[in-house]
Amino acid sequence: MNPRPLILIVDDEPGILRLIKTELESQDFDVIAAVDGVQGLKAVTQSQRWPDLAVLDIVMPNMTGIQLMVALREHAAIAVILLTAKDSEADKVRGLESGADDYVAKPFSPDELSARVRAVLRRSTREAQREHVFRNGAVEIDLMRRLVRRNGDIVQLSRTEWMLLQHLAGNPGKIMLNAELLHKVWGPEYSDDLQYLRVWVSRIRRKIEEDPSNPQLIKTFQGVGYMLVAPGQPARGDQTDEDVTVA
Repeated sequence: MNPRPLILIVDDEPGILRLIKTELESQDFDVIAAVDGVQGLKAVTQSQRWPDLAVLDIVMPNMTGIQLMVALREHAAIAVILLTAKDSEADKVRGLESGADDYVAKPFSPDELSARVRAVLRRSTREAQREHVFRNGAVEIDLMRRLVRRNGDIVQLSRTEWMLLQHLAGNPGKIMLNAELLHKVWGPEYSDDLQYLRVWVSRIRRKIEEDPSNPQLIKTFQGVGYMLVAPGQPARGDQTDEDVTVA
């Protein structure tokens, strides 16, 4: 039996912290709650489970929500929803540019927050393939821990980057169709937005490829899709070769 999703919530306002904790527990989530980023990071590292998602207030003493998000992602590609002040457009932009998956402006309703949590979690797949560790050259992708390393160093990915790479790494050596990737990562309404997919693949390549201008790991098959090259497989692209299959 799969455990209930585990959510980390960090907010230095005790009333809001209690409100969020009560709401999420009533919606069948397990919760770790902390009043600041330092305590939140400590609680997570001491937990036997890694959170599926974190709800973080941006403005906190000692460690901001964005700083905590970066610290958490040094260990795994955790999903993050940031809590922002209603009129702080700069906080929203900074949070999303830093890789947050969503934001909720204060004041908010408990129902709104729980709906956002469920929406972000739905974008995460929990397939058996997550237990596989993909390795090719200097790159290692741990699908169970949601962790990527290059030359032994942790690669920080946004949630969207991770979801896209996860689908490719779960099917190494197979061409993943453009429409399928767009549907799985962003939803059916994005199934024809090829430029969107190109931009995000380019971002991943800049983080994991030795030479992003001449990618050897993520290959493009024009008009068809993308493939993560399996170990020992020829790094050919821009055509459908007989030694690769379509997922």
